[in-house]
Amino acid sequence: MKKQIMIVDGYNVIGSWPQLAHLKKMDRLEEARDRLLDILANYRKFFEGQIIVVFDAMYVPGIKEQFSKWDLDVVFTPEAVTADTYIQNLSEKLNIISNQVTVVTSDQAVQWTIFSRGAVRLPSYELYQRIKEMHRQLDQESRQHHDRSVQRNNPWREDQLELLAKLRDHLSSKS
Repeated sequence: MKKQIMIVDGYNVIGSWPQLAHLKKMDRLEEARDRLLDILANYRKFFEGQIIVVFDAMYVPGIKEQFSKWDLDVVFTPEAVTADTYIQNLSEKLNIISNQVTVVTSDQAVQWTIFSRGAVRLPSYELYQRIKEMHRQLDQESRQHHDRSVQRNNPWREDQLELLAKLRDHLSSKS
């Protein structure tokens, strides 16, 4: 089975996801970046592969940094290198026979370039929808688990509960 590698165009995603775009518009870009990393770290628990998040240096001049945070690989490109260029080069480098590279961006030029190099493209908003669906399924499974747990811990059968309800109603009407 191929190793799954997802490369995320960080600022493109921030601009595409409603709550993150709102933070960016309010000049809270650092908070939007941290929130994106938090969301992707949660998604990473269900995505069986490596996630690399790439941010342009244009928003953080003078920084060129790579680090791991919450089981994510985070890259701030050098000032002279755009995230698009970095992502294109990285996807080409990582796209070997044993890897399946997926690039998350809504930038059409980047999508076509990485697609022509054999990587899979995933629009930013589609990843947003996948993560929303993951949360919906988790909530549903959590409710079902809770309901089963409550059911298992109930010592009364349904017919016994009905008899108790009738007895309660009968006793209440006599008071």
